[in-house]
Amino acid sequence: MIILGLVILVAAVVIGVAGVLTNSGSAHELTSGFSVFGVDVTGSTGTLFLYGIVVGAAVLLGLSLILSGARHAAHRGRTARRGLKQSRRETAAAEQERGVPTSERDSARAQTGQAERDDADPAERPRHKHHWFRHGATQ
Repeated sequence: MIILGLVILVAAVVIGVAGVLTNSGSAHELTSGFSVFGVDVTGSTGTLFLYGIVVGAAVLLGLSLILSGARHAAHRGRTARRGLKQSRRETAAAEQERGVPTSERDSARAQTGQAERDDADPAERPRHKHHWFRHGATQ
């Protein structure tokens, strides 16, 4: 795979250099001018070909950076998920060693969470989204 990539890269460089060198000089001057971002481009068709190579290389660099970043983010996500699964397994094993059945643990957590919500300040409780509906108000 790497060898094939190197062969393609060398072939592209050879074709690029040949394209630039064989299309330079007064015989290959651009006959109709054009502009890029308001800048008039002049020269030979070889120069234009060289500009195309530079733009293509910039596009390739940008795409490789995007793909590398996406691959890195996916790897971090996988690592985090593996760590979370391992942590849950270790917690379950530790609780099993202590003899706490899973159903008791889950119900205790649910009761604790409900008690904390009941003890919260009424001003901090989230209000019903449609408070006008509960009071029967019409608009």
